[in-house]
Amino acid sequence: MKTGYLIDMDGVIYRENQLVSGARDFVRALIARGAPFIFVTNNSAPTPEDLSVRLGHLGLPGLSARHFYTSALNTADFLSETHPGCTVFVLGEGGLLAALHEQKIANDAIHPSYVVVGEGAASWEKLAKAHSCIERGARLLATNPDNWCPVSAEETRPGAGATAAFLEASTGRRAYYLGKPNGYMFHRARRKLAEMAGGTPDQIVMIGDTMETDIRGAIESGLCAYLVLSGSTQLEAVGDYVFQPTRVLQSVADLVEEVQTGQPSSRLDSPVFQHAVASRDRRGSRHRTDGEHVQKPHPRAPMTR
Repeated sequence: MKTGYLIDMDGVIYRENQLVSGARDFVRALIARGAPFIFVTNNSAPTPEDLSVRLGHLGLPGLSARHFYTSALNTADFLSETHPGCTVFVLGEGGLLAALHEQKIANDAIHPSYVVVGEGAASWEKLAKAHSCIERGARLLATNPDNWCPVSAEETRPGAGATAAFLEASTGRRAYYLGKPNGYMFHRARRKLAEMAGGTPDQIVMIGDTMETDIRGAIESGLCAYLVLSGSTQLEAVGDYVFQPTRVLQSVADLVEEVQTGQPSSRLDSPVFQHAVASRDRRGSRHRTDGEHVQKPHPRAPMTR
């Protein structure tokens, strides 16, 4: 049985600019076996070329741009497929701008079809301009639902979801959130994987460290969902969720042998969670999705003098 892999990056392959133990052997095993794989990330800031260079510096040289699919590429694919000829006003960095340019989606600061929000610092002037565009009829689209993203074990940074939330509050309009767990991200990543493999693999596995995005999106898309504990999710938190991963692994190192042999290992069955303790995230919800909101615009409170 031929298996293809969709693989999250931060927390799965590396943490804080260091490879996760076993990640190098895992990727080498995939390449040696000829298993198709794509790194799938919600980070819209880097280009695939940027990510290839970064992993090369971390100890994984030789990966080409075709091995990466970002939420920026997903956003450009979505707009190109659903609204050909649209224009955008962008709050984001190089990876998002490059992806939109590649799909010939023009930047428009006068009357854009969409305000597109990605990662990156947004000046007050650009936020005010985006607000004005939305009030004049532009639709609000976010590359991903991440309110915040980890920088280190003790530090985070604001994500695209937080910027989109600002514009939701200021305009009373609701954003549509692409990226994981949105099914469109998985649909396009699966298509890209099939193109790489020369046909759809018999089985597609999503490997991630986040229940709300990687695991939820994979399950809702009908894929196998492998949770690794090398990133943001602790084992005791898994039982809090209605949806559950197909398997739980300490890290991708647990998959090296079965990739090499092509035989699943029985010792890697998911643990039982009857003794799991409910967890509480001090930061609140990390992710925003359009499903949290009513579909009609939410009116702003009236201004007072």
